[in-house]
Amino acid sequence: MKRLFLTTALTLGLTAPAFAVQPAAGEKLAENQTYTFWLLDAIKTSDPHKNTDVEGSDIIRQLFEGLLNEDAKGAPIPGVATSFDLSDDKMTYTFHLRPEAKWSNGDPVIAGDFVYSWQRLANPETASEYAWFMELMNVENATAVVKGEKKPEELGVKAVDDHTLVVKLTTPTPYFPKMVTHASTFPVNPKVVEAEGDNWTQPGKLVGNGAYVLKSHDLGVQISMDKNPNYWDAANVVMEHIKGLTVNDNNVALTRFQAGELDRVQIPAGQYPRLEKESPNEAISIPYSCTYAYLFNLRDNGPEALKDVRVRKALSYAMQRDVVVNQILQGGQKPAYNWTHWAIEGFKMPDIDYAKWTQAERLEKAKALLAEAGYGPDKPLKLTLQYNTDENHKKIAVAAQQFYKQLGVQIELNNVEWKVHTDRLQSGDFQMGRYAWCADYNEASTFLDYFRTTGMNYGKYSNPAFDKLMDESKTSEDPNAQYTAAEQILAEDMPLIPIYQYAKVDMIRDDIKGLPTENVMNDWYAKDIYRIQK
Repeated sequence: MKRLFLTTALTLGLTAPAFAVQPAAGEKLAENQTYTFWLLDAIKTSDPHKNTDVEGSDIIRQLFEGLLNEDAKGAPIPGVATSFDLSDDKMTYTFHLRPEAKWSNGDPVIAGDFVYSWQRLANPETASEYAWFMELMNVENATAVVKGEKKPEELGVKAVDDHTLVVKLTTPTPYFPKMVTHASTFPVNPKVVEAEGDNWTQPGKLVGNGAYVLKSHDLGVQISMDKNPNYWDAANVVMEHIKGLTVNDNNVALTRFQAGELDRVQIPAGQYPRLEKESPNEAISIPYSCTYAYLFNLRDNGPEALKDVRVRKALSYAMQRDVVVNQILQGGQKPAYNWTHWAIEGFKMPDIDYAKWTQAERLEKAKALLAEAGYGPDKPLKLTLQYNTDENHKKIAVAAQQFYKQLGVQIELNNVEWKVHTDRLQSGDFQMGRYAWCADYNEASTFLDYFRTTGMNYGKYSNPAFDKLMDESKTSEDPNAQYTAAEQILAEDMPLIPIYQYAKVDMIRDDIKGLPTENVMNDWYAKDIYRIQK
């Protein structure tokens, strides 16, 4: 059994010390250590096992801490665990937890808390949309537990003692350490959850083990957190207060940034070139591992037209991605003809035919496919496209409406609030739906497992050949070959319209330091940031 210690990468060596925030030469810390960031939508939940949103994960990462964290480049580093042993067959991980880790109420964080939490995630009674993540992690008995065929206690995770956690897998999973940085694997305090029930995440009741504690939460308005004095590394946490402000209008949010009310905000579509010239020290555009798409509802209750692959291909071909990226967004995004983000570590981009065509060629082919499927002037195709409130989403949807008009397709736009949008996607109450998937870890399977028959897969796409490739990838020495082949199947079946692959295009106050700009996941920890004197 190999002992792996955690430094800035997974290497053999000495256990890493706490990573104190260190201002660079010439920098002096400001007296005001408060960080205020923008949220587009209300945080639906701060329960690690019920959250599905990127913004929710950003909040959870401050209030809770998992076995491992990420450094500024995305590599796993110590969290609650300082090191782990890996068995010779690479299917048993033994994590060693730091004895100084505490909950915000002063209770010690113990291995049993992780056992309880992972069982809670997989337990069908929790109704977690991320229960499948336990299956993706290949934790022993995860599938049977998620399906209700085995008891949660039979999940392959156990506490040897208070500071030793053993996880058994069904197959070697080289990227497993990356997966335990995901918020769904974070622990919750069993006593608090059991005592408070559904109200345990409320201010004054929530007990976390992260660097911050929840101070207040006015749903859809603001959420604020204060430094947690019981956090194991509190002595090295500089930022005292963090606050998220919900502003549904991106342009209004930018105005509030310019007024000094926000320290970080997304740059609205089309404004990056101007802002980069005006504020080169504050405007950034960096790769961000998310893909923007329109999902097709392929369920039984979905439109009959979308069950025809010729229709789906026609709609994808007619999407003018270059217009979206170069004329609407203008922030360093790239046109997407596949699902997995180009910057994911090790991913080999497939050779997709329509990506090489001119837009005129795509439109010509789209018209021919639509005619073959029986649609034309005498029988126009009519569909509804649903998207959530955001000026960027609206601009792209309006543009798409015009693109499809050239194809003779009539698209009705349906703008709804975020919670309504996600609820409808989850229940299958949509025809075409705006969607984006952001990587849960830096490996291509995080994208492709989504479209498994058993994946989150809101449109309920299913192809046994695709599933087989993804099964094979779990034991492959080089799974990227299966990933490339799986992407080819998606291009042939077209269960979605990939539109663009993200860049993180933000304004960041120039006196805020420590936010990661080299981590394609763009996961951030307020404990690592600080404000300097200007």
